[in-house]
Amino acid sequence: MKKFSHKLYFGLIMAFLYLPLIYLIAYSFNDGKTSVWKGFTLKWYVALFQDTQIMQSLYNTLLVAVLAALFATILGTLAAIGIHNFRGGFRSVVQNVSNIPIINPEIVTGVSLMLLFTMAGVMLGFEMGFVTVLLAHIGFCTPYVILNVTPRLKRMDVSIYEAALDLGCSPVKAFFKVVLPEIMPGIFSGMLISFTYSLDDFVITYFTRGSKFQTLPIQIYTMTHQRINPKANALSALLFVTILLILIIINIRANKESKAQKAHV
Repeated sequence: MKKFSHKLYFGLIMAFLYLPLIYLIAYSFNDGKTSVWKGFTLKWYVALFQDTQIMQSLYNTLLVAVLAALFATILGTLAAIGIHNFRGGFRSVVQNVSNIPIINPEIVTGVSLMLLFTMAGVMLGFEMGFVTVLLAHIGFCTPYVILNVTPRLKRMDVSIYEAALDLGCSPVKAFFKVVLPEIMPGIFSGMLISFTYSLDDFVITYFTRGSKFQTLPIQIYTMTHQRINPKANALSALLFVTILLILIIINIRANKESKAQKAHV
Protein backbone atom coordinates (compact mmCIF):
# COMPACT_ATOMS: atom_id res chain seq x y z
CA MET A 1 0.00 0.00 0.00
CA LYS A 2 2.84 2.37 0.86
CA LYS A 3 4.58 1.64 -2.45
CA PHE A 4 1.32 2.25 -4.32
CA SER A 5 0.79 5.60 -2.60
CA HIS A 6 4.32 6.66 -3.54
CA LYS A 7 3.68 5.75 -7.18
CA LEU A 8 0.32 7.52 -7.13
CA TYR A 9 1.89 10.66 -5.65
CA PHE A 10 4.67 10.59 -8.26
CA GLY A 11 2.12 10.09 -11.05
CA LEU A 12 0.03 13.04 -9.86
CA ILE A 13 3.09 15.28 -9.72
CA MET A 14 4.15 14.26 -13.25
CA ALA A 15 0.61 14.79 -14.53
CA PHE A 16 0.47 18.24 -12.96
CA LEU A 17 3.79 19.19 -14.55
CA TYR A 18 3.40 17.68 -18.01
CA LEU A 19 -0.33 17.57 -18.86
CA PRO A 20 -0.37 21.30 -19.75
CA LEU A 21 2.60 20.75 -22.08
CA ILE A 22 0.94 17.72 -23.68
CA TYR A 23 -2.25 19.77 -24.12
CA LEU A 24 -0.32 22.62 -25.73
CA ILE A 25 1.54 20.33 -28.15
CA ALA A 26 -1.64 18.44 -29.05
CA TYR A 27 -3.57 21.64 -29.85
CA SER A 28 -0.75 22.94 -32.01
CA PHE A 29 -2.08 20.33 -34.47
CA ASN A 30 -5.71 21.42 -34.07
CA ASP A 31 -7.41 22.54 -37.28
CA GLY A 32 -9.52 25.08 -35.41
CA LYS A 33 -8.57 28.32 -33.69
CA THR A 34 -10.42 27.57 -30.46
CA SER A 35 -9.98 24.96 -27.75
CA VAL A 36 -12.52 22.73 -29.54
CA TRP A 37 -10.82 19.95 -31.52
CA LYS A 38 -11.58 20.35 -35.26
CA GLY A 39 -9.20 17.77 -36.69
CA PHE A 40 -5.51 17.15 -37.28
CA THR A 41 -3.48 19.65 -39.33
CA LEU A 42 0.05 20.97 -39.82
CA LYS A 43 -1.07 24.32 -41.21
CA TRP A 44 -0.12 26.25 -38.07
CA TYR A 45 3.47 25.05 -38.36
CA VAL A 46 3.48 26.08 -42.02
CA ALA A 47 2.00 29.46 -41.11
CA LEU A 48 4.56 29.76 -38.32
CA PHE A 49 7.51 29.45 -40.71
CA GLN A 50 5.86 31.85 -43.17
CA ASP A 51 5.53 34.58 -40.53
CA THR A 52 8.46 36.95 -41.09
CA GLN A 53 8.16 38.55 -37.65
CA ILE A 54 8.37 35.19 -35.90
CA MET A 55 11.25 34.08 -38.12
CA GLN A 56 13.13 37.28 -37.25
CA SER A 57 12.51 36.60 -33.56
CA LEU A 58 13.78 33.04 -34.06
CA TYR A 59 16.94 34.35 -35.75
CA ASN A 60 17.50 36.85 -32.92
CA THR A 61 16.99 34.17 -30.28
CA LEU A 62 19.36 31.67 -31.89
CA LEU A 63 22.00 34.33 -32.54
CA VAL A 64 21.94 35.53 -28.93
CA ALA A 65 21.90 31.97 -27.57
CA VAL A 66 24.84 30.81 -29.69
CA LEU A 67 26.97 33.89 -29.00
CA ALA A 68 26.08 33.95 -25.31
CA ALA A 69 26.92 30.25 -24.94
CA LEU A 70 30.21 30.74 -26.80
CA PHE A 71 31.41 33.77 -24.83
CA ALA A 72 30.09 32.41 -21.52
CA THR A 73 31.93 29.13 -22.12
CA ILE A 74 35.22 30.94 -22.75
CA LEU A 75 34.84 33.32 -19.81
CA GLY A 76 33.47 30.65 -17.48
CA THR A 77 36.28 28.20 -18.28
CA LEU A 78 38.96 30.83 -17.69
CA ALA A 79 37.23 31.95 -14.49
CA ALA A 80 36.96 28.35 -13.23
CA ILE A 81 40.69 27.81 -13.85
CA GLY A 82 41.52 31.06 -12.07
CA ILE A 83 39.29 30.21 -9.08
CA HIS A 84 40.80 26.72 -8.92
CA ASN A 85 44.30 28.20 -8.67
CA PHE A 86 43.36 30.42 -5.72
CA ARG A 87 44.38 29.21 -2.29
CA GLY A 88 42.82 29.46 1.15
CA GLY A 89 39.53 31.07 2.06
CA PHE A 90 39.72 33.53 -0.81
CA ARG A 91 38.84 30.73 -3.25
CA SER A 92 35.67 29.91 -1.32
CA VAL A 93 34.68 33.58 -1.26
CA VAL A 94 35.15 34.00 -5.00
CA GLN A 95 33.33 30.70 -5.66
CA ASN A 96 30.34 31.80 -3.60
CA VAL A 97 30.27 35.22 -5.26
CA SER A 98 30.25 33.58 -8.70
CA ASN A 99 27.15 31.60 -7.68
CA ILE A 100 25.14 34.71 -6.78
CA PRO A 101 23.70 35.20 -10.33
CA ILE A 102 22.35 31.62 -10.19
CA ILE A 103 20.44 32.02 -6.91
CA ASN A 104 19.53 35.67 -7.47
CA PRO A 105 15.88 36.17 -8.59
CA GLU A 106 15.73 36.85 -12.32
CA ILE A 107 13.54 39.91 -11.90
CA VAL A 108 16.16 41.49 -9.61
CA THR A 109 18.89 40.75 -12.15
CA GLY A 110 16.74 42.04 -15.00
CA VAL A 111 15.79 45.30 -13.30
CA SER A 112 19.35 45.98 -12.11
CA LEU A 113 20.76 45.37 -15.60
CA MET A 114 18.08 47.59 -17.10
CA LEU A 115 19.07 50.43 -14.77
CA LEU A 116 22.75 49.87 -15.56
CA PHE A 117 22.22 49.85 -19.33
CA THR A 118 19.87 52.85 -19.13
CA MET A 119 22.49 54.86 -17.24
CA ALA A 120 25.24 53.73 -19.62
CA GLY A 121 23.00 54.56 -22.58
CA VAL A 122 22.48 58.12 -21.34
CA MET A 123 26.21 58.57 -20.77
CA LEU A 124 27.41 56.92 -24.00
CA GLY A 125 24.45 57.64 -26.25
CA PHE A 126 23.08 54.21 -27.19
CA GLU A 127 19.78 52.38 -26.86
CA MET A 128 19.12 48.96 -25.42
CA GLY A 129 18.85 46.19 -27.99
CA PHE A 130 20.85 43.25 -29.28
CA VAL A 131 24.12 44.19 -27.54
CA THR A 132 22.54 44.72 -24.11
CA VAL A 133 20.58 41.46 -24.34
CA LEU A 134 23.75 39.61 -25.36
CA LEU A 135 25.76 41.09 -22.47
CA ALA A 136 22.98 40.21 -20.03
CA HIS A 137 22.82 36.63 -21.28
CA ILE A 138 26.60 36.24 -21.07
CA GLY A 139 26.41 37.53 -17.52
CA PHE A 140 23.86 35.01 -16.25
CA CYS A 141 25.21 32.07 -18.32
CA THR A 142 28.84 32.34 -17.22
CA PRO A 143 28.23 31.08 -13.63
CA TYR A 144 26.69 27.87 -15.03
CA VAL A 145 29.88 27.19 -16.97
CA ILE A 146 31.96 27.80 -13.84
CA LEU A 147 29.67 25.44 -11.93
CA ASN A 148 30.23 22.67 -14.50
CA VAL A 149 33.97 23.13 -15.09
CA THR A 150 35.09 23.51 -11.46
CA PRO A 151 34.32 19.89 -10.40
CA ARG A 152 36.28 18.58 -13.40
CA LEU A 153 39.29 20.64 -12.32
CA LYS A 154 39.04 19.33 -8.76
CA ARG A 155 38.99 15.72 -10.00
CA MET A 156 41.92 16.23 -12.38
CA ASP A 157 45.28 14.71 -11.41
CA VAL A 158 47.69 17.66 -11.22
CA SER A 159 50.67 15.33 -11.61
CA ILE A 160 49.69 14.73 -15.26
CA TYR A 161 50.05 18.44 -16.00
CA GLU A 162 53.35 18.57 -14.11
CA ALA A 163 54.61 15.51 -16.02
CA ALA A 164 53.81 17.25 -19.31
CA LEU A 165 55.90 20.22 -18.18
CA ASP A 166 58.77 17.93 -17.18
CA LEU A 167 58.64 16.27 -20.62
CA GLY A 168 59.24 19.59 -22.35
CA CYS A 169 55.77 21.07 -22.91
CA SER A 170 55.32 24.78 -22.40
CA PRO A 171 52.55 25.77 -19.94
CA VAL A 172 50.28 26.76 -22.85
CA LYS A 173 50.91 23.52 -24.75
CA ALA A 174 50.46 21.45 -21.59
CA PHE A 175 47.13 23.19 -20.97
CA PHE A 176 45.80 22.34 -24.44
CA LYS A 177 47.24 18.83 -24.45
CA VAL A 178 46.44 17.77 -20.87
CA VAL A 179 44.12 20.11 -18.96
CA LEU A 180 41.66 20.95 -21.74
CA PRO A 181 40.83 17.31 -22.65
CA GLU A 182 40.31 16.54 -18.95
CA ILE A 183 37.82 19.36 -18.40
CA MET A 184 36.17 19.21 -21.85
CA PRO A 185 33.08 17.28 -20.63
CA GLY A 186 32.40 20.05 -18.09
CA ILE A 187 32.96 22.72 -20.74
CA PHE A 188 30.56 20.97 -23.12
CA SER A 189 27.88 20.57 -20.44
CA GLY A 190 28.26 24.21 -19.41
CA MET A 191 27.94 25.35 -23.02
CA LEU A 192 24.75 23.34 -23.59
CA ILE A 193 23.20 24.57 -20.34
CA SER A 194 24.12 28.16 -21.25
CA PHE A 195 22.54 27.73 -24.68
CA THR A 196 19.38 26.29 -23.12
CA TYR A 197 18.99 29.03 -20.49
CA SER A 198 19.65 31.74 -23.05
CA LEU A 199 17.22 30.20 -25.52
CA ASP A 200 14.18 30.33 -23.25
CA ASP A 201 15.01 33.32 -21.03
CA PHE A 202 12.16 35.79 -20.74
CA VAL A 203 12.49 37.97 -17.63
CA ILE A 204 16.03 39.30 -18.10
CA THR A 205 15.52 39.69 -21.86
CA TYR A 206 12.29 41.59 -21.28
CA PHE A 207 14.05 44.21 -19.15
CA THR A 208 17.17 44.58 -21.32
CA ARG A 209 15.86 44.36 -24.90
CA GLY A 210 14.70 47.93 -25.37
CA SER A 211 11.72 48.71 -27.62
CA LYS A 212 12.83 47.21 -30.94
CA PHE A 213 14.66 43.94 -30.28
CA GLN A 214 12.45 40.83 -30.13
CA THR A 215 13.18 37.23 -29.13
CA LEU A 216 10.99 34.12 -29.26
CA PRO A 217 9.90 34.15 -25.58
CA ILE A 218 8.96 37.83 -25.92
CA GLN A 219 7.16 37.05 -29.20
CA ILE A 220 5.14 34.27 -27.52
CA TYR A 221 4.27 36.61 -24.65
CA THR A 222 3.09 39.24 -27.14
CA MET A 223 0.99 36.71 -29.07
CA THR A 224 -0.79 35.51 -25.93
CA HIS A 225 -2.00 39.06 -25.24
CA GLN A 226 -4.10 38.92 -28.39
CA ARG A 227 -6.90 36.49 -29.25
CA ILE A 228 -6.03 32.79 -29.27
CA ASN A 229 -3.35 32.28 -31.90
CA PRO A 230 -2.59 28.61 -32.73
CA LYS A 231 0.82 29.71 -34.06
CA ALA A 232 1.77 30.46 -30.44
CA ASN A 233 1.00 26.82 -29.60
CA ALA A 234 3.18 25.61 -32.46
CA LEU A 235 5.99 27.98 -31.53
CA SER A 236 5.86 26.95 -27.86
CA ALA A 237 5.84 23.28 -28.82
CA LEU A 238 8.94 23.65 -30.99
CA LEU A 239 10.73 25.59 -28.25
CA PHE A 240 9.88 22.92 -25.66
CA VAL A 241 10.99 20.05 -27.91
CA THR A 242 14.29 21.82 -28.70
CA ILE A 243 15.12 22.33 -25.02
CA LEU A 244 14.04 18.77 -24.22
CA LEU A 245 16.40 17.36 -26.86
CA ILE A 246 19.30 19.41 -25.49
CA LEU A 247 18.63 18.15 -21.95
CA ILE A 248 18.46 14.56 -23.23
CA ILE A 249 21.85 15.01 -24.91
CA ILE A 250 23.30 16.38 -21.65
CA ASN A 251 21.94 13.44 -19.64
CA ILE A 252 23.15 10.85 -22.16
CA ARG A 253 26.61 12.39 -22.12
CA ALA A 254 26.63 12.47 -18.31
CA ASN A 255 25.62 8.79 -18.15
CA LYS A 256 28.40 7.84 -20.58
CA GLU A 257 30.95 9.74 -18.48
CA SER A 258 29.71 8.02 -15.32
CA LYS A 259 29.99 4.56 -16.92
CA ALA A 260 33.44 5.37 -18.27
CA GLN A 261 34.63 6.46 -14.82
CA LYS A 262 33.26 3.29 -13.20
CA ALA A 263 34.92 1.15 -15.88
CA HIS A 264 38.20 3.00 -15.35
CA VAL A 265 38.01 2.42 -11.60
